[in-house]
Amino acid sequence: MASASSTYQRRYDVFLSFRGEDTRNNFTAHLYEALCQKGINTFIDDHKLERGQVISPELFTAIENSLFSVVVLSQNYASSRWCLDELVKIVDCMKSRGQRVLPIFYNVDPSDVKKQRGIFGEALAKHDQESLENKGRMQSWKDALTQVANLSGWDSRNKSQFEILQQKFLSQLLEESNLNMNGLTSIKERLCSKKVLVVLDNVNDPLILKSLVGNQDWFGRGSRIIVTTRDKRLLASHGVFNIYEARRFSNKEAFEFLTHYSLKHELSIDDYMELSREVLGYAQGLPLALEVLGSFLFSMTREEWRNHLNKLKCTPNLKIQEVLEISYDGLGYKEKNIFLDIACFFKRENKDYVIEILDGCGFFSLSGIRALLDKSLITIGSNMLMMHDLIQEMGREIVRRLSLEEPGERNLLWFHEDIYDALKRNTASEKIEGIFLNLSHLEETLDFTAQAFSRMSKLRLLKVYNSEDTWRNFKDTSNKEKCRVNFSKDFKLCYDCLRCLYLHGYSFKSLPSDFNPKNLVELSMPYSHIQQLWKGIKVLEKLKFIDLSHSKYLIETPDFSGVTNLRWLVLEGCVPLRKVHSSLGDLKNLSSLNLKNCKMLKSLPISTCDLKSLEILILSGCSKFEEFPENFGSLEMLKELNADEIALTVLPSSFSFLRNLKVLSFSGCKGPPSTFWVLPRRISNPIGPILQLCQAYAL
Repeated sequence: MASASSTYQRRYDVFLSFRGEDTRNNFTAHLYEALCQKGINTFIDDHKLERGQVISPELFTAIENSLFSVVVLSQNYASSRWCLDELVKIVDCMKSRGQRVLPIFYNVDPSDVKKQRGIFGEALAKHDQESLENKGRMQSWKDALTQVANLSGWDSRNKSQFEILQQKFLSQLLEESNLNMNGLTSIKERLCSKKVLVVLDNVNDPLILKSLVGNQDWFGRGSRIIVTTRDKRLLASHGVFNIYEARRFSNKEAFEFLTHYSLKHELSIDDYMELSREVLGYAQGLPLALEVLGSFLFSMTREEWRNHLNKLKCTPNLKIQEVLEISYDGLGYKEKNIFLDIACFFKRENKDYVIEILDGCGFFSLSGIRALLDKSLITIGSNMLMMHDLIQEMGREIVRRLSLEEPGERNLLWFHEDIYDALKRNTASEKIEGIFLNLSHLEETLDFTAQAFSRMSKLRLLKVYNSEDTWRNFKDTSNKEKCRVNFSKDFKLCYDCLRCLYLHGYSFKSLPSDFNPKNLVELSMPYSHIQQLWKGIKVLEKLKFIDLSHSKYLIETPDFSGVTNLRWLVLEGCVPLRKVHSSLGDLKNLSSLNLKNCKMLKSLPISTCDLKSLEILILSGCSKFEEFPENFGSLEMLKELNADEIALTVLPSSFSFLRNLKVLSFSGCKGPPSTFWVLPRRISNPIGPILQLCQAYAL
């Protein structure tokens, strides 16, 4: 990707065309530096943004006024329409102006470029599906790729580049300008008896380690090799396991770090303390942010730095953004999708839940999350996905840059004002893949109409929620009933890509008759007006979550026989619920069933005993619940049973077979005491005393 950066009346020796996210901070940066060192006047992009769908006239002029064009064809080159249009112009100048073009095949197969196979074919196919405008440009893109691939170029997969790297490395280490290199063993031969200190900074290619520090026996006793990288996987693949992970500053360390900048300027104690607190809160221990902000904020007046800090709340600092974005640029396509979904939607969410949703999107999230962990883009604490606020803001800024002026042209929307704007003005486009709307931020009622959602053919994530919902706990749900969304009678979605549907306060009595999202993973409608979720059988084989908690009109559950992969079922607070459908036993994968405060429920169907995967059952507050099925003890995987304040009088004799039970509560049970409250002695778990204690509470 390239864009205008200087005056174009001058003539450039070389125009560099490249995909920024692939090579900006590695190969292309080194190439540009080498060309400049040789006095070659080279045009390179100064920006990271693709500001429109059409290349500016200034950029065309830059291409036309260059003697050579060097095209770095990397894995994501063809995924950028900007790059493809740029390439068409380069080929045109090659034909009309005799411009020399040198292709560099950077970790790609030239034949894939020539024949548009593999990643290049996939990228073009995606463009072809996105808009009619792309279809009109498709043939010119294909022709340009084919013609450039037919030119004599350089394939980075050849080992020659690493031999050159070895020679430069050894030349600097030995301070010898004329060296004769003969393959990988030369470094070992020259250094195996020498004690050396080698520091390889910001390594992003495992072949660099292989070429320069292949094995420990390449260097003499006492040598030290220090490698810095943003990717733990790179070190592990080379057998490096003594890893020090740079940590954030503590508040004390960060405060001391800022003192260095404050000493250069005259600030009152009050101003210094206020500014330091603001900077510390924003940076959250990140040394980069402390350095960038400390270097200029302390030279400002109070009004200036307060204004700048307010600006940072909506616009991230460019220098911090660029450095953090290097790690993002090194991710693969699906890993980038995972990162952006977490940054925009899933921070502080349960890891297992997020994996289910993203796997449903085809992102192979387990390996993707591992990649994000290895690059320190996320952390995991208490099984929750966590992310530094500045890294989250970096991800969200990447999404915002897709369309600075028109939110409806972005793929992910989370800010309530952007969502309100796109839906109110009907500007939501086919590019939108996810919308997460926090109702607690809305000041006016927002209409959800068929027209507003009509173009969203790629929508895969839709969540309308109150902020209290963000901490997901399928064992206990409590929330506000207030809903500022009005679902119009004609409200309808495109179901083809839908994976997550979460609609707080859904106002209809049932789902539409044509509701058939084959790929749906989550269906959540807390505080809805649902009376009957659906009629008959709905075959939704990928559905894992159903949450109808606090649906105050729900009387009976639907037929579950078509959702046999369901794992979590939440019906908490459905007070009028009287009957659970007998097909419940078809849910062989169900692990959690929450019926808390279903006050009209008296019993469970006999088929409940067929739930061989059930681990958690919550019946607390079911004040009319009188009996368990006789074969209740066949729930061999049950680990937790909460049944406080129910009307149970007798335990089934099979209860003693619940050998995996770890948590059991019958506190405040309303039924009369019974000899059956004491479990038979053969049970292996020590829960008999707990039951006896519960009996005492009931007396």
